[in-house]
Amino acid sequence: MKYLCCLWLLFLTNCTTAGGSYKAPLPEDEDWYVGFFAPPYMEVWVERVDVEDAHGLYYRDVTGGTTGTSSQEDPEGWPEPMQVPMGAGRSITGSALPKRIFVRWQSLVEPQTYRITLNISESVREQMVKKMPYPKHPKGFAYQDLLAIELAPGGWVKAWIRSSVSTPVEILCQKAEVEPKGPDEGLNHGRYAYSLDKLNPETQEYLKTNTIPYDSWKCPEHPSSPR
Repeated sequence: MKYLCCLWLLFLTNCTTAGGSYKAPLPEDEDWYVGFFAPPYMEVWVERVDVEDAHGLYYRDVTGGTTGTSSQEDPEGWPEPMQVPMGAGRSITGSALPKRIFVRWQSLVEPQTYRITLNISESVREQMVKKMPYPKHPKGFAYQDLLAIELAPGGWVKAWIRSSVSTPVEILCQKAEVEPKGPDEGLNHGRYAYSLDKLNPETQEYLKTNTIPYDSWKCPEHPSSPR
């Protein structure tokens, strides 16, 4: 019986399913949001997103699919802060703030598959629960609990935190590695979510007369913390 009790406690401690029984709420029982977007025309399919929260619990396959785009007209370069959208994603319920986020995605215009683990520092988590004045909100403030992540060709990734009212704050810029198994970890015979001739007509037209501006998304080394 003692052995069985130990096994049960171990199971509870290592619960790995999103929305499980473990509850580590943010202040005021807030959830946090993770969303993904891509430069205009640079279409992306997110295969998988896993999260490890600040308590060491894992949440698998929290979101995926198509992404949003920023409001800039030209895909070249990173967007200005006010052009950073929430991105397509979901609110994470029943989780502490993120410590690591694993992302695997298909850059459809290349095409290429990338993977990366984003490390979210303690200083960023502290910034995410900082109360931003917002008189129109019933509570009078809003948290910077929206995490927006841009996925660019070449495997470049940049992330911002923001609230529904505050200017987005850049927190990291990293280079992903190529997924050696290819799309869907090699389980789909190398096929991508969309072939080039099935991309949006606007994307196909852009690629006929333009090359992908890989160098425009390179970013200098800097600490993964708010500036």
